[in-house]
Amino acid sequence: MNKVGGYDIEDLKPGMTASFAKTVTEADILMYAGVSCDINAVHLNEEYAKTTMFGGRIAHGMLTAGFISAVLANKLPGPGTIYLGQTLKFKAPVRIGDTVTATVTVREVVAEKKRVVLDAVCSVGGKAVLEGESTVMCTSVKD
Repeated sequence: MNKVGGYDIEDLKPGMTASFAKTVTEADILMYAGVSCDINAVHLNEEYAKTTMFGGRIAHGMLTAGFISAVLANKLPGPGTIYLGQTLKFKAPVRIGDTVTATVTVREVVAEKKRVVLDAVCSVGGKAVLEGESTVMCTSVKD
């Protein structure tokens, strides 16, 4: 572990996993819209959203993706981690009241570059709503 409580590159092994869960609220969607300036009606206007393929309001996809960031920053690899890249594939909508579980799993450790590639998935009720790949840079005991 590093001095701020995260894993150093030397601590990481393929297969290590960590998760974070959060129930999405109306306030989450409104705050995300305010911070991101994404005020798409499908997120904020129920009457409009009812006319879409979703049949009602949905959470911002990037709000859901942010839960992956929470796992990376707080759990695995944790504090000291620097985000380098993220791919995302949205599989299903997230709605107010859904509990999203974000899980990352170490796929590859590139010790000489202090890089880690992790599989990332967000799920609701056991169903994947988002899948992707995260690439991060970690601290090292040699720093």
